[in-house]
Amino acid sequence: MPEPDKEFQKRLLATFRGEAEDHVRDISGGLIDLENTPGAEERAPIVEKVFRAAHSLKGAARAVNLKDIETICQSLETVLARAKRREIELTADVLDVLHEAMNEVERLLPSTRSEPIQGGTPIISDVLSRLETITSGVRAVDESRRPNAELATPKPGAEKNAVDETVRVPADQLDRLLLQVEELVPLRMAAAHRSAELREAARKESEWKREWAKVQFVARSLRRLIDLDGGSAQKQDLGVRRLLEFLEWNDEFSRRFETELNRLSRSVEREQRSLGAMVDSLLRDTKLLLLRPFSSLTENFPKLVRDLCRQQGKDAVLRVRGADIEIDRRILQEIKDPLTHMVRNCIDHGIEKPEERARANKAPRGAVTIAIEQKSANRAEIAVSDDGAGIDPQRVRKAVVQAGLLAAESAQAIGDSEILAFIFQSGVTTSPIVTDISGRGLGMAIVREKVEKLGGDVTLDTRPGAGTTFRLFLPMTVSTVRGLLIRSGEQSFIIPVTFVEKVASPKSDSVQTVENRATVMLGGQPVSFVRLHEVLEISTDGSGGKGPESLSMVVLATSERRIAFQVDEVVGEQEVIVKSLGPQLVRVRNVGGAAVLGTGKVVPILNVVDLMKSAVKTSARPARTREVEEPIAPRQRSILVVDDSITARTLLKSILEAAGYLVRTAVDGAEAFATLRETQFDVVVSDVDMPRLNGFDLTARMRADRKMADLPVILVSALESREDRERGIDVGANAYIVKSSFEQSNLLDTVRRFV
Repeated sequence: MPEPDKEFQKRLLATFRGEAEDHVRDISGGLIDLENTPGAEERAPIVEKVFRAAHSLKGAARAVNLKDIETICQSLETVLARAKRREIELTADVLDVLHEAMNEVERLLPSTRSEPIQGGTPIISDVLSRLETITSGVRAVDESRRPNAELATPKPGAEKNAVDETVRVPADQLDRLLLQVEELVPLRMAAAHRSAELREAARKESEWKREWAKVQFVARSLRRLIDLDGGSAQKQDLGVRRLLEFLEWNDEFSRRFETELNRLSRSVEREQRSLGAMVDSLLRDTKLLLLRPFSSLTENFPKLVRDLCRQQGKDAVLRVRGADIEIDRRILQEIKDPLTHMVRNCIDHGIEKPEERARANKAPRGAVTIAIEQKSANRAEIAVSDDGAGIDPQRVRKAVVQAGLLAAESAQAIGDSEILAFIFQSGVTTSPIVTDISGRGLGMAIVREKVEKLGGDVTLDTRPGAGTTFRLFLPMTVSTVRGLLIRSGEQSFIIPVTFVEKVASPKSDSVQTVENRATVMLGGQPVSFVRLHEVLEISTDGSGGKGPESLSMVVLATSERRIAFQVDEVVGEQEVIVKSLGPQLVRVRNVGGAAVLGTGKVVPILNVVDLMKSAVKTSARPARTREVEEPIAPRQRSILVVDDSITARTLLKSILEAAGYLVRTAVDGAEAFATLRETQFDVVVSDVDMPRLNGFDLTARMRADRKMADLPVILVSALESREDRERGIDVGANAYIVKSSFEQSNLLDTVRRFV
C-alpha cells in the first residue's frame, strides 16, 4: 500500500475507533439497562436505542472493512429486530450472549495500528453460532426495506444539529493547547511583578521628594543671600551659585520624573490587569475544554460489575452519585485503574454470595456505590463502598505476618485501625488464592501510589459484616495549585495550601520533648514538630523564624497525621502552574513538581504526602551504628512444572529459566508427586486437566502430606469457570491462572510472591 494510503487508513481507523467506542458504550449500557428493566413496555425504548447503536456500528465497520465486527453487529441487529417485534424474549441467557458478542467487538476494535485487526477465532464462531441459535434460523432482517426503516437511521436534520453542536477534537491537541496557554501565566505573573516594582520605584521617588523638601528652603535662602551681595562676592561664590542652579534644575527634573513615573506605573498596572484578565479567562475556558463529567469514567463500570458477578456467582448493582461533577480529564485518566481495582475488590472481597447474604439477613443483591463530592474549589472526595462482609482485622494481621512486615507478637499488639493501614502495603492480601482478578497484594498499594502522585490521599473505613468504604481525596485539576511560598535556608519551596492547616509563630520555648520526640502544643493537643531543612537534608542560615524568641511554623495535615514544620520564612500565598520535572526525574523524593515565580525563579513544589513520611522517619531516626556483614549469595530457587503438553511444559520452563529459576518438569500429577517425595522445591506450577492424576488431586495429596502441606502451588489451566476456581481454593492451591488471560509477567509476578 502506498505511504499516503497507509496514513489515510491509519487516520480513518483512529476516527472509527472514537465513533465505535461511543456505540459500544451505548450498546453495553443499554444491555445493562435491559437486565434491570422487567416490563416489556419499559424495555421497548431501550431496545430501540441499542438497535440503532448496533446498526450505526455495523455501518461504520463496513466503511473501514472490518468484516468480523460487521458480521457480529449484523447478527446482533437480527436478534434486536426480532425483540422489537416481540418475536423473542430477551431473557438473562440471551442477554449473556449479547454481552459476549460485545466483549468480542471490544477485542476487535483497532487501536492506532495502520491495519485492521481481524479475528477469525473460534470465539467469534462460537458467538455467531449462539446468536444464530437465538434467532432460530430466521434470516437477518434487511432494515432498509422495512416500512419503518427510518427509525434505524437518524433524521438528516437531527444529524445536522448534532454536528453543529459538537466537534470531535483529539485529546492530545487539547493538552497541547492548554500547555501553550499555561505558558502565558508566568508572563502574567512577571507583568504583575514589574508593576509592583514600578510602584516601589514611585514610592522611593516620593520618599526622596519628602527628604528634598526638608532642605529646599535652605538652598533658596542661600540663593537670596548671594543675590544681595556685590559682584566680587558673586565671583567668589561662583561655585555655590552653580550648585544652587543645579539644585533648582534637579527640583524641576524630579517633578517631571515623578509625573512620568506615575503615568508609566498607572499604564503598566492597567495593562497588567487587562493581560491578567485575558490570560485568566483564556486559561479558565481552556480548562473547561479538558473537564469531563465523572460519568465518562464510570460508564463502563456497570458492565464490569455485572461480568464479575457472573464469574463469581454473586449479584450486585452499581450506584453512582455525583456523576455530573466535572474533573480534569487527566485526573480521570490517572484514577481509572485505581477505581477499577477498588470496584473489583468490592465484588471479589466484599460482596457475599446470595446464600451467604441471606444467612446474614441481607438482601440477596448487594450494592457497590461510587460517590463523588466537591469539597472545595479544587478538591473532591471519591468514596467507593460496598455493603458486603467488610475487612476482618485478624485476617489482615495474618497477611501482614505472612508478608514479613511484622512479627506475630507486634501484629497482635497494635490496634485494628493501625493494622488495617497495612492494606495499602505491597504484598498484603486477604485473598485465599491468587487469581487473574485479585490476590497478589499489589492493587491497593498501586491505588495509594497513584493517588499520592496526584497530590491526594486515600483512607479506609470498614465495619465487619456491614461493608467497606475507601475515600480518595483528589485535586480537580492538575495544571494550577494555590500554594504557600516558604523559605528554608537559601531555598524557596511551594506547599499546596490544601494541606496547610495553619501558619503560626509560637515562642521558641513552646517546643517540648515527649517520648524522645519534639512536639508543640496546638489547641491543647501535642503535634509532632520537625525542622524542614532536616527533613529535606539541606543547609539553613539558622535564622529559624522572626526572632530569637519566635519560630515560623507551618502545620500540615493529611487524613492520617498532623505535623508542624519549622521554616525560616513564610513569604505568602499565590497561584502557580505545576510543571513536571520531566522523564529524567519521574520520582524525586518529597518533590511533586516545580513552579516558575513572577521573578523568573524556579522553585520546587513539595509532595506533602511524601514529606509527612520523611518527617516521621526523621523524628524517629535512632542514633545507632550497624555492623557490616558479609553479603550472602541468594540461593537459586527451584520450581517443578507439571503439564502433560510438551509445548506448554517447554514454554513454562523457558520463561522461568530465563527469570533465573532452576526448573524441573513432570508429565502428569503422578510423576510430579513421586518427584516431590524425593526432591525439595520452592514452588509447583501445575496444569489441571492431566491423565492419571490431575492438578486438583495433586494439590489435595500435597496438602495431606505433612512435608508438602505448605509448599506453594500455582494452577495454570484452561478451565475458567467459577466452579473450577472454587475447587482450586477448596483443595488448597495458592494461585489460579487462566490460560486464556495468560501473560508472562503475570506468571512471574505470581511466582515471585511465593519465593
